[in-house]
Amino acid sequence: MQKKGNKYGTHRVIEPKGVLTQAAYKIDNNMDEIYSNEILCNVTALNVDSASFTQIADVCGHDDQKIGEMILSIVAERGKQQNPVTGSGGMFMGTVAKIGDDLKGKIDLKEGDRIASLVSLSLTPLKIHKILAVHQDIDRVDVEAQAILFESGIYAKLPDDMPEPLALAALDVAGAPAQARKLPKEGDSVLILGANGKSGVLCGYEAMKKVGPNGKVVGVVRNPKQIPALKELGVYTDIVLADATKPVEVMEAALAVNGGKEYDISICCVNIESCEMSAILPVRDDGLVYFFSMATSFTKAALGAEGIGKDVTMIVGNGYTKDHADITLNVLRENPKLRKLFEEKYV
Repeated sequence: MQKKGNKYGTHRVIEPKGVLTQAAYKIDNNMDEIYSNEILCNVTALNVDSASFTQIADVCGHDDQKIGEMILSIVAERGKQQNPVTGSGGMFMGTVAKIGDDLKGKIDLKEGDRIASLVSLSLTPLKIHKILAVHQDIDRVDVEAQAILFESGIYAKLPDDMPEPLALAALDVAGAPAQARKLPKEGDSVLILGANGKSGVLCGYEAMKKVGPNGKVVGVVRNPKQIPALKELGVYTDIVLADATKPVEVMEAALAVNGGKEYDISICCVNIESCEMSAILPVRDDGLVYFFSMATSFTKAALGAEGIGKDVTMIVGNGYTKDHADITLNVLRENPKLRKLFEEKYV
């Protein structure tokens, strides 16, 4: 008879005791026996969080073998894929191998279903048997591995109308476009940093729908070569060239295309550190700043806003928003240009 574990997975915590699995340094990744309220999955691919993958790749000199070895060492030490520097993880794609007795008939899954996890690898018990390939251009690692989803874990069944790698690429950042649909209102001005990335273009599309013809959605990129293709996508009213680590440069470029006015909302999708003030500085008092990037420092954001006397509401990029999986996949269904872009870059 299977033992029942804690809904949130605390029965898997090895150290320190008393915390949830995301905050734990080490968790139990034994896959031989599962608890009655767990789901065992055979994992085929890891989509590593962009900030985490960038940090690992930089340390490893962008060498595929060294990147794979570092990921293996992290998982061997911690029982999960949680970057010790960024603290972030990613998500997995795989097949349901076994459903705990207490969950059978109570969830919309059966053994053999293809799913993507919508909870972070930083809290997910993971055991990697073999790394098959490292794809640095899309932050993905093909693996032979197993993972556990807890009773509280969320997931998405992979859709039948698009290739699995395409769905995985979109679901990896599902929280961002869902928030970009929820936060703006008609007529708002929205600034998006990291405008050329996965989350950036999806946010741009959803924000454009919300702000309407009287609003503005401005994308910030650092590479001038990215501008023509972004203009062709049509997910921004304007695109400006600036370095997101240089807040005054970003502010001046952003305000110049907004009639000198500060923005109602900014969304930070940049996967490198020290972009907090570039998201805060161009926003008006009582405006919103949404930090989707896992490279964000709470300290830099809070003390930086205080230091310049900005009374803005700052939102942490929670990767979960209601209906976020459906919202994100529907973007690819609605917009042929975005779907083509994702197919070319991530499939």
